[in-house]
Amino acid sequence: MPASATKTRRVAVLADSDTRWKWGALTANRIAPENSDIRLDGFLLRGRATPTPRQLQEVGVHADSLREVTAVEFLRVMAQESYDVLVLSLVGGGVQAMLHGLKRVWEGRSERPVVVTGYVGVVYEKLADGLLLRHGADLVLANSRQDAERFRAVYDGVGADSSAVTEVALPFLGGEPYAGEHDPYTVVFAAQPSVPDNRRDRTYLLNRLIQHARKHPEREVLLKLRSKPGEHTTHIEELPYQKLVQRLEPPANFRLVYGNMGEVLDRTDLLVTISSTAALESLHRRIPTVVLSDLGVREVLGNHHFVGSGCLASWDQLDEGHSPTPDEEWVSRQGVVADGSYATAFDAARERIAKLLQQPGGLPALTPYYTPATAPGYLPGILARHHLGPDGSPLPGAPAHDKEPGPVRQIVRRAARGAYRHGVQRVAPVIRRMGEL
Repeated sequence: MPASATKTRRVAVLADSDTRWKWGALTANRIAPENSDIRLDGFLLRGRATPTPRQLQEVGVHADSLREVTAVEFLRVMAQESYDVLVLSLVGGGVQAMLHGLKRVWEGRSERPVVVTGYVGVVYEKLADGLLLRHGADLVLANSRQDAERFRAVYDGVGADSSAVTEVALPFLGGEPYAGEHDPYTVVFAAQPSVPDNRRDRTYLLNRLIQHARKHPEREVLLKLRSKPGEHTTHIEELPYQKLVQRLEPPANFRLVYGNMGEVLDRTDLLVTISSTAALESLHRRIPTVVLSDLGVREVLGNHHFVGSGCLASWDQLDEGHSPTPDEEWVSRQGVVADGSYATAFDAARERIAKLLQQPGGLPALTPYYTPATAPGYLPGILARHHLGPDGSPLPGAPAHDKEPGPVRQIVRRAARGAYRHGVQRVAPVIRRMGEL
């Protein structure tokens, strides 16, 4: 009996970082039929950004099962198990590799899962590259009306099928609307691991945050951090604010905080960031939100995405009490849905999935835009990073592609994985910084 005929919908999510696990797992729940039960199996793709137990706990999204896998191991599971929906919550190259690998392992099968992919948040760089690497999934989710229009334009522009593009909203929006100032008034700076990417700018932002705390001793000023030193997220953080702040003497009303962003926003009166997706979470709840212009409005910072939002401002303005007024039209185009329509934002995706699952004869084979014929100088390298050949089959020497690892191999792999992460997360950044001296 195909999985779609059972009462409980079986969903698998493959993610490669803490943020993408959050997006993938929440998306899986959002696109499930209303009032239905789902069994959610999580798979964490092994790599430098594989989330730690602490990060997973902070995300606060739970699965019925959760395991760490290589790409080849995951494909073996997909060849053996039967799912209704598969959410690929990966960087573009990872999605492309999985699409080709899945096409191979599902070859000749009359039933296969509906494959869903998308983006964690704001798409402000590598639009064409990322989109074409995601092409071939049954649904490519766009988090806003603006993104849906841009996605279709890219696919249509290269002659690729754009029917998979499906407009939804960011899956992690929610929480109670802002009801007025707290006591004490709380300012939160949402830090990002890779923006800005140099010591000078990060130190500047930290100093301005501390200066704001000194200027307003009646306020609580929080630096919201994504990860602890040594942990990786979707992006690499080589200059953690935790280390930079050790050289300073912040006042008593300044604190570092971790935890779920939604819980932090529950006590926020002013959200400040460079370009974090947290700004959209804050706008959804109608919390006063500022996107900083101090370092310029530049593509490399991502704050250019907020041109027209009404949220751009500087620390000088904030120090003097400026409170931004967001542009309602801009907000409505960004998938923020502060108008109360969030409950219906995923209806189109649910309907599309339901139709695909009921399609007579099952779903056709996956057909990515990139093939060995259309991108012979690009695709093989992407697949090889995941130990896959041009046809999606495991390359010779791919880790444990033919069988489950035994107990001894598992122990050795865990030790090797620990050494690898230590090298990537701690040693490599030091070497890179030494090379810049």
